[in-house]
Amino acid sequence: MHSLLQSVLILLATAVLVVVVFRSLRLPPLLGYLIVGVAIGPHALAWIPDTVAVRQLAEIGVVFLMFSIGLEFSLPKLVTMRRIVFGLGAVQVVVTLLLVWTAAAALGVEWRAGLVLGGVVAMSSTAILAKLLAERLELNSSHGRRIIGILLAQDLAVVPLLIIAPALAAGAETLAVNLGLAFAKAAAVLALLLFLGQRLMRGWFHLIARQKSAELFVLNVLLITLGLAYATELAGLSLALGAFLAGALISETEYRYQVEVDIRPFRDVLLGLFFVTIGMMLDLQLVLGQAHWIMLLLAALLVLKASVIIGLSLAFGADVTVALRVGLALAACGEFGFVLLAQSHGLGLVTGEIMQPVLAAMLLSMMATPFLVEHSERVARGWVRSDWVHRAMQLHNIAVQSMAAEQHVVICGYGRSGQNLARLLEQESIPFIALDVDPQRIREAAAAGESVVFGDAARREVLVAAGLLRAKALAITYADTASALRILGHVRELRPELPVVVRTRDDSDIDRLKVAGAAEVVAEVMEGSLILASTALMLLGVPLNRVLARIRETREQRYSLFRGFFRGITDETGSGSEAEQPRLHSVTIAPGAAAVGRTLGAIGLEAIGVEVTAVRRRNIRGVAPEPDTRIEEGDVLVLLGAEQELAAAEIRLLQG
Repeated sequence: MHSLLQSVLILLATAVLVVVVFRSLRLPPLLGYLIVGVAIGPHALAWIPDTVAVRQLAEIGVVFLMFSIGLEFSLPKLVTMRRIVFGLGAVQVVVTLLLVWTAAAALGVEWRAGLVLGGVVAMSSTAILAKLLAERLELNSSHGRRIIGILLAQDLAVVPLLIIAPALAAGAETLAVNLGLAFAKAAAVLALLLFLGQRLMRGWFHLIARQKSAELFVLNVLLITLGLAYATELAGLSLALGAFLAGALISETEYRYQVEVDIRPFRDVLLGLFFVTIGMMLDLQLVLGQAHWIMLLLAALLVLKASVIIGLSLAFGADVTVALRVGLALAACGEFGFVLLAQSHGLGLVTGEIMQPVLAAMLLSMMATPFLVEHSERVARGWVRSDWVHRAMQLHNIAVQSMAAEQHVVICGYGRSGQNLARLLEQESIPFIALDVDPQRIREAAAAGESVVFGDAARREVLVAAGLLRAKALAITYADTASALRILGHVRELRPELPVVVRTRDDSDIDRLKVAGAAEVVAEVMEGSLILASTALMLLGVPLNRVLARIRETREQRYSLFRGFFRGITDETGSGSEAEQPRLHSVTIAPGAAAVGRTLGAIGLEAIGVEVTAVRRRNIRGVAPEPDTRIEEGDVLVLLGAEQELAAAEIRLLQG
């Protein structure tokens, strides 16, 4: 006989172990929870029985998930993304739902179950995709904004779907009445909360916040979340709807971000428990017996949904590469699909025979999500490159751009590193041509007059069209070792004497790149640590010549091209000229100091050989201040100069 405590302990122990493994493999913990449920559920090891108590505890996880979605329900955000959310996103949900509904009817599935399955398939994983995009720094990219907008539309679509499902379960003969009553109740509750709730919520949170008790604040959030969820359930609606409304109300107050931080531990733990119970619903024996049908269903699900999203993205003005990346990322199912499926199964809308293969296909699709996102860029680039007309136009554009170039630099990749290199080359009046495969970046850069064209630098004909045979140097500015090796192979074949500089993330591939022909390999980790170390040494008062000497020695050991450079009489660390070398020194302007109220130009520190590199005022740092900057009490001036001049400058600032 299992007690609830025993079940919870088993859940916690297995979940901790699996989440540790999944984080080590850099996979979403959500998938780990699902696998735990499959393993310990009644259809496998049967460590935990499928009891009402366990399911009720898991339902609270859904409550907190919907509460978190409510917190994201921001009117300004919706207005900013309205075309994506209410255009592309809303159409995607409707079209996917209708197509699945039609396909289900063709296969003989009861129409109410088909409608619910359409809503289930229309959802994608907000939890997984938001995390993956954040880790890859793609939230603000063109495809990232579209993905987030569509996910927001899907999250909002869950609310009416949660209202429709109980009405469908009540019977076809009273469907219209039940739907009308359900939406009338939802409208009444929504109107009451929006008109009265916002004022009451803000005032109530002010009262709680004035008590200055973190414990009371968290208890209040739990009370509001669970209280409104219970209220909507009493009104004949779902727990999740009340939690969503609670989050939406709090999102309009200034306490939104604090609430989000406080509620996250409860949400993550209970939501993990919910996904464990979803995994417990899966019957492995039944799934293994229908493996071929499940794989067919999985393939149909991914292809159908990806095709719909890609087509709609193109219709709404996205580039082919962006549309492909959006479609592949959103092709899998999501956590709200499980919420709808579990609710529909509990209401009797979806039978076990239908639910088991659908649930298995959903689980497999979510497990594929990280891999789809990881390879979406490569697939999109390959798709675009496969168009022979596009390739011909691309080579023509590159050739036209580089026709007049001579003794120029070919920049492979026009991201941040490529653009920074281009600016330095422009300052030195060195011509260049940049190659990139991001259409939006190229359009914006070309409109600004930059010498950048669309082209995959890893292709031989693209490098030739870019004037490789006439170039003076080549720089690979993106960290992709496989692509860099292909470029180096082409250069070794066509221009073996051409110097090539390659960027890489760390030093693990330096030897391979050097053997392939790179003149120098710049590792991000190495250079970042050198800048960090040099800045720290300067701030600690180490003279500039000693800092430069240390950095030079390190670079000489690492980069062959630096050996023998930057040497001079003042570079000798053993010389007696350290006091004459520039260093940084901070001076705090005390009350009554001579500099208070005067401008930097009037103080005249330049006359004694000292430069003011920055002024920090009320924790705000202003770099390269102007001569008319007026000094205030409490300012911190960062000075650069020799030791004796710094002492004279400090006396002038403080004593006059």
